[in-house]
Amino acid sequence: MPDDTDLKFHPLTTERWSDFEKLFGPRGACGGCWCMSWRLKRSDFMKQRGEDNKKAFKSIVESGKPVGIIAYADGEPVGWCSFGLREDFPRLEHSRVLARMDDKPVLSVVCFFIAKNFRRKGLSVALLKAVESYAATRGMEILEGYPTDSKTGRMPDPFVFTGLAQAFLKAGFTETMRRSQTRPIMRKVISPEKEPRQKDVQP
Repeated sequence: MPDDTDLKFHPLTTERWSDFEKLFGPRGACGGCWCMSWRLKRSDFMKQRGEDNKKAFKSIVESGKPVGIIAYADGEPVGWCSFGLREDFPRLEHSRVLARMDDKPVLSVVCFFIAKNFRRKGLSVALLKAVESYAATRGMEILEGYPTDSKTGRMPDPFVFTGLAQAFLKAGFTETMRRSQTRPIMRKVISPEKEPRQKDVQP
């Protein structure tokens, strides 16, 4: 990321919905997802791809539930990281590869979407650090992610929407479980903070 880029991070709220729409574009990031892939059974997700997914996610945002953080560069939305309590994601809960390791409460980081001009510039690492700051101020102790660890070199962007293991490692996560060659479970234990760090997530 260029040193002169002014990065800011804000939780997604109804007031910032138009920024989220702008970032995701008419295709809802990828194939009409609108960040609902982990939040629905696969069959339900496929039935409502597109506008119905958009409406469903907007309803969740309007409920006030924390759903993710938007990254802004010089005032423009350029990146997104989705998170929530693990139990908020049915597909995650029913995954054999990504099944729960234990009963500890975790904040699950489930996907990223980054504007084309800002990919492969370290923004996903910055987003993870912003999520950490957000979680720390709210008393969460464990972040958990489910990135792709590709052994075959570079993969198309739509196939790494859960993030890359390398980015999680750079953000201080460690691998805690691997039931698949390419899908580790990674965690970071965080310490509660009273105030966000400078340049981290803002209201």
